[in-house]
Amino acid sequence: MNIIKPANLKKGDTIGILATSGPIKQDSLPILTAVDYLKQSGYQTVISNDIYKEDRYLAGEDETRLKDLHDFFKNPHINAIICLRGGYGALRLINRIDYSIIRNNPKIFCGYSDITALSIMFLKRAGLMTYSGPMIMSDFGAAERSNYTMNEFFKAVTSDKYEISANHIIKEGKAEGILWGGNLSTVVSLCGLDFIPDEPFIFFAEDINEPVYKIDKMFRQLLNIEKFRQNISGLCLGDFSNTDNKDWLLKLLIEISEELSIPSSLGFKISHTACKTTIPIGARGMLNGKTLQILK
Repeated sequence: MNIIKPANLKKGDTIGILATSGPIKQDSLPILTAVDYLKQSGYQTVISNDIYKEDRYLAGEDETRLKDLHDFFKNPHINAIICLRGGYGALRLINRIDYSIIRNNPKIFCGYSDITALSIMFLKRAGLMTYSGPMIMSDFGAAERSNYTMNEFFKAVTSDKYEISANHIIKEGKAEGILWGGNLSTVVSLCGLDFIPDEPFIFFAEDINEPVYKIDKMFRQLLNIEKFRQNISGLCLGDFSNTDNKDWLLKLLIEISEELSIPSSLGFKISHTACKTTIPIGARGMLNGKTLQILK
């Protein structure tokens, strides 16, 4: 795959704030807090005109969110897009997106949770490297903003090489491949589409509020796909927060690692929690024990 790397973020660049999934209330304080923080950090911001629209559990009708997505990518004055929040809604757009717009206007695109669907399909259908990382409501606009999360984000979008670390090795070894994954339940929601990389990849995953049997089921859905089993070269596991049994979870992850016979490590700060790292989806990765080296 010819992966397109967007330009690194520079001081003075403009960051677009975009709603692709769930809605928010009018005049939400976290947006104002995030805009102020980004301004103090040296960046300009553009907020979508439709950011307060609401349609049931969605941030406006599909047509509105799709148009805003296309417009933000086509806007030459926007250098990066940070998604407002997750929730649900991205999956409704993926077969309606004009991926030539994404391909011809590459720029930083960042989010996690529901946004994983967009990131994976941007890579698959447009070849664009994106970022699994913080969002406006939960992170940039948080009342107690995580310095770690902010530092990791800016490191990721301004550097070409960096490392992150886990705290537990499940299966020793070295693995190389593109970095691919995100929120496990959102990744699995793409089953039935052509979404898995055609080359070796290191799979990273996290989730929240899922019992172990469902985590087992979701991994099994992926393991039942031949291309997934053939191309996965390593496993980087983040936080599966609020699950029901940590011992069962560890046993499951050991089983998966042994079944695939690939290097695996657990405890990367990939999560739904306030403290999270940023990972470029589509960048080159080298996993060696507890260390993941990232090369963009």
